[in-house]
Amino acid sequence: MRMARFLSMVVATLVLFAAASASAQAPPAYGTAITLDQAKKAMAGAEAEAKKNGWPVVIVILDSGGNLVMLQRLDNAQWGSIEVAKDKARSAVAFRRATKVFQDLITQGGGNLRLLNLSGASLLEGGIPIMADGKVIGGIGVSGVTSQQDAQIGQAGIDALK
Repeated sequence: MRMARFLSMVVATLVLFAAASASAQAPPAYGTAITLDQAKKAMAGAEAEAKKNGWPVVIVILDSGGNLVMLQRLDNAQWGSIEVAKDKARSAVAFRRATKVFQDLITQGGGNLRLLNLSGASLLEGGIPIMADGKVIGGIGVSGVTSQQDAQIGQAGIDALK
């Protein structure tokens, strides 16, 4: 059983690296962790987008080490979205790419379905790395509405940092 799980993780990792190399671009390096002030700005931007659209969501911001900096559960957001938002943000930081990449690869099917075994990866859009000076300083994850709407909220948070 352990060997099967290990082989499964190896195959999933190889698929991830193959997908990354197919885009001919190495993932960005990690930078200094997002500050609390930066996280507050990102959270305010994301919250404003969610409220403007009447979307009850959970918004999570992690630092470049995957540690929780901020979490907000808007009124009427389902509590199940707490862990989903954390997973999306963690995946964006751990794999240094938006979780939309995984969702798109899974949608293509075929050999990409191996990603379903990728340990620790959220395969749902809505997790986005937060960048500064070309480096990952954190990640934002949103859950509660459609994946595309979650990503829209997350991007609004990132845009608030500019």
